[in-house]
Amino acid sequence: MANVVVVGAQWGDEGKGKIVDWLSIEADVVVRFQGGHNAGHTLVIDGKTYKLSLLPSGIVRPGKLSVIGNGVVFDPAHFVKEIAGLRAVGVAVSRENLRVAENAPLILSLHRELDAMRENTAAAGTKIGTTMRGIGPAYEDKVGRRAIRVMDLADFSTIDAKIARLLTHHNAIRRGLSMEEVKPEAIRAELAAVAEEVLEYVDRTWSLLEDLRRAGKRILFEGAQGALLDIDHGTYPYVTSSNTVAANAATGSGLGPKAAQYVLGIAKAYTTRVGEGPFPCELKDATGQLIGERGHEFGTVTGRARRCGWFDAVLVRQTVKTSGIDGIALTKLDVLDGFKEIKVCTAYRLDGETIDYLPAAQAAQARVEPIYETIEGWDGTTQGARSWAQLPAAAIKYVRRIEELIGAPVSLLSTSPERADTILVHNPFQD
Repeated sequence: MANVVVVGAQWGDEGKGKIVDWLSIEADVVVRFQGGHNAGHTLVIDGKTYKLSLLPSGIVRPGKLSVIGNGVVFDPAHFVKEIAGLRAVGVAVSRENLRVAENAPLILSLHRELDAMRENTAAAGTKIGTTMRGIGPAYEDKVGRRAIRVMDLADFSTIDAKIARLLTHHNAIRRGLSMEEVKPEAIRAELAAVAEEVLEYVDRTWSLLEDLRRAGKRILFEGAQGALLDIDHGTYPYVTSSNTVAANAATGSGLGPKAAQYVLGIAKAYTTRVGEGPFPCELKDATGQLIGERGHEFGTVTGRARRCGWFDAVLVRQTVKTSGIDGIALTKLDVLDGFKEIKVCTAYRLDGETIDYLPAAQAAQARVEPIYETIEGWDGTTQGARSWAQLPAAAIKYVRRIEELIGAPVSLLSTSPERADTILVHNPFQD
């Protein structure tokens, strides 16, 4: 049986929450390996909607172990709030089904404040589009070796020295930005307020996961955001602050490069993006607006309207390579029902030359123009379909053409937000 990594193959918001939840039927463990509570995963189960941002999607399924790995930046205040919200709607959360890596770095109030200050004071055209939840500054402190980590909540006899080291850096920045300096006792109180509740779930997760792997348990690794927001391989600087490609499942969980045998990429049947940055296929017309309305394209975390456009095969073909994707879960096919014609971007034009990749240079990314292939649409509906036989012939033809263009097969097809409205082509766990 294969362990599986699930990653977004576009700019995030591809529907990973539903797919991870669907796959967790066969998984024993679900692991978040990067990002933080800037991720938004929406699950619709038996007509009931769950919105998760920090907790793994497997948490809503009884009998599954959810793990927040060391690659995640961990906001303890949000963690406590999200657990309370789930319990309020009848989801059981305890140490029996949830563990947190002891070596995950913390997001504190000063990270959120710095994030917001930078974004709100950025000059026109230089905003990144951050969620202002402190993700970037927390990763900066991790790399700068001054982060306070989850394990530090268990030893307040040494916390003052760690706070002092952190504030030496942050208060210097705050003075330069004319922000009020943070007092050590404020951070100490912030940590003390959540320590007891967080420590209940803390574990040496790298060891726990290795024991589970050796015992033959099926592990599902859940990525946040999308491969095009990867700090190395995304549309830099309009990216997140972590590696979102599949390889980070190894370092972000502590299991090593042989942790998983199958990579499933999630892609919408069209393309969306939240926030700033290049978007070659963006439709700033009535068609783009219609796609957004049909797809209910608003961010789970931010509520911001997503920019919409046709499917970009160039980008997905590129992320198939950078994440080593074995198969694609294609979502929201039903949003395209009723279009007479559907376009797919097959290449770009850059300064008169045809290219089959997104260039790394920011200026070049802004200049590329999409080259489209027009595909016949369909009159029938795909919404709620659970087998190929229920799909219009033209819809099947569209899916097959996407497979050809991106160089990867469609392993799953999602036809509505409901868990059961999924067509299984190939089970990743059976590889």
